[in-house]
Amino acid sequence: MNIPHGPILIVEDVPNILEFLEVTLKFKGYPVITARNGQEALEKVSEVLPALVITDILMPKMDGYALVYQLRTDPRTNRIPIIFLSATYVSPEDKQFAFSLGAIRFIEKPVDTEELLLTMAEVLTQGPVVAAMPPEEKEFYQGYRKRLEAKLSHKNTQIARTERLLENLPAEQRPVYQSLLVEARRHRDTIQEELDELYRILDQYS
Repeated sequence: MNIPHGPILIVEDVPNILEFLEVTLKFKGYPVITARNGQEALEKVSEVLPALVITDILMPKMDGYALVYQLRTDPRTNRIPIIFLSATYVSPEDKQFAFSLGAIRFIEKPVDTEELLLTMAEVLTQGPVVAAMPPEEKEFYQGYRKRLEAKLSHKNTQIARTERLLENLPAEQRPVYQSLLVEARRHRDTIQEELDELYRILDQYS
């Protein structure tokens, strides 16, 4: 079995998670390159073809779904195996959409190191994937919009619950929930930005 040559590309916008994954894989002997969003990942891929892409989904500028769609529609990159990592997009519909784009594995955060290493080894020994036929562009954007709208609704519900809790919590417990609220609002804003861009794109198909 030919194991593909090339580095592992890790795409993750949270610095401590990116550093953890990079250090872990390098310690195990893997060559690693990193990117903080899909746009940066495409720039790295244009310089060197990775043997494997491990990517988060929720990221600024270009998220994991859009990144994978771009990779799968390019003949030069459409056989690179892709593993999704996510703590946000974990519903059955999210995973189904991920696989429809050509991802071959899906791992939920927080990352179990042993599970990740085993999955990577399995994927790499299987070699390049059979070139997947990605959905038509309009179909991709429509499916992508549904996933984002569902996430935005869920995130707004979380934010409202946290805001209500903060009104009644004792002072010593508030800092934990305030930090959760800040993170939830950051996620909401990222999702909203992606949705606004999608609405603009879909308007072109009207």
